[in-house]
Amino acid sequence: MTVSRSWWIVLGMLAAGVGCRSAAPGALRTAPPVPFATSPTPVATPAPAPASPTELRNDDRLGGVLWQQTSAEYRALALATFARARVELDRALADRTATAALEQAGEYAVLPPAVVADVDETLLDNSAYEADRIRVGGRYEPVSWNAWVERAGAPAVPGAVEFARYAAERGVTLFYVTNRAAALEQKTRENLAAAGFPLAPDLDTVLTPGERGWTSEKSPRRAEVARSFRILLLVGDDLGDFVTGARARPEERVALAERYADRWQNDWLLLPNPYYGSWERALVDNQRDLSDEEILRRKLGRLRGSE
Repeated sequence: MTVSRSWWIVLGMLAAGVGCRSAAPGALRTAPPVPFATSPTPVATPAPAPASPTELRNDDRLGGVLWQQTSAEYRALALATFARARVELDRALADRTATAALEQAGEYAVLPPAVVADVDETLLDNSAYEADRIRVGGRYEPVSWNAWVERAGAPAVPGAVEFARYAAERGVTLFYVTNRAAALEQKTRENLAAAGFPLAPDLDTVLTPGERGWTSEKSPRRAEVARSFRILLLVGDDLGDFVTGARARPEERVALAERYADRWQNDWLLLPNPYYGSWERALVDNQRDLSDEEILRRKLGRLRGSE
C-alpha cells in the first residue's frame, strides 16, 4: 500500500503551523425466529490517546480501517451482499441439487440445509481493535487480540444479523467457521449472541482451529459440516473462506479466484476487507515478524505504475 494522500496533507498542515511533522454433527433443532433488528453502525471503542504531533507516523492500514469505519460505500456493499445472500439462500433451498461447498459429496440432497460463514470482518466488525493498534503504533499480536475478544463487544457487520435470522427462520443452520483460537470459543459465542446471531442450542456450530486436530485451514471444517448438512452458501471476507490455496503468491491467488468465477456470482458471498487477510500476507511472501519498514518496502515493490 502506498503512503496515503491524507498523510501528506497532515505533514503540510504541521509544517505550516510549527515550521517543520496494523463440531460434531448432531440433530438439528432450529433456533426460534426472532424479530429483525438493525445492525448498529460500528463505533470505535475507547483507545489510547493518539500520538502527539511530534510522534505522528504513517500506517499502511489507516486508510482501510477508516474506510470500513466511516464510508458510506462500505456499509452499502455489506448491505448489498447480505441482501443478495437472501436471494441465493432461497434459490438454493428450492434446488436440492445445489451445494456451495467443494467438499460436499455423496447423497447430500436429503441432508438438512446449512450456511457456513466466517466470523471476523464477515459477521463481526473488529475494526476498533485495529484502530487501537494503529494508535499505539502496533500490529496484530495474540495478547492484545485475546484481550479484545475477551471483551465480547465487537458489533455486527451491517446486514449480517438480519441475514442470519432470515436463514434461521427458514430452518437453515448457520455454522461459524472461524480462525479464532479454541480457547476463545466461549467468548466468541457470547459476542455472537449479544450481537443477535442465532446459535443452535443442541449442536456445536462454532468451529475453531485446535478442535479435533483442525488447523487454520478451513476446508476440513467445511468437510465436517458437509457430512451432515447440505451447504447452501459460503460467506466470508477472505479467499481461504471458500477454497484451499489462499496462501499462494498474488498471481496464483487471482488465477484461483478466476477458476471459480461462476461461484462468485451465485453461492459464494464475499465481504470486503481492505486492511488484513491472506491477500496482504501474500504481498510479503507470508512472512511474519517483519519490521514496518520492510513491510512497506515489499508492498511498494508490488505496485504497478503506469510505466
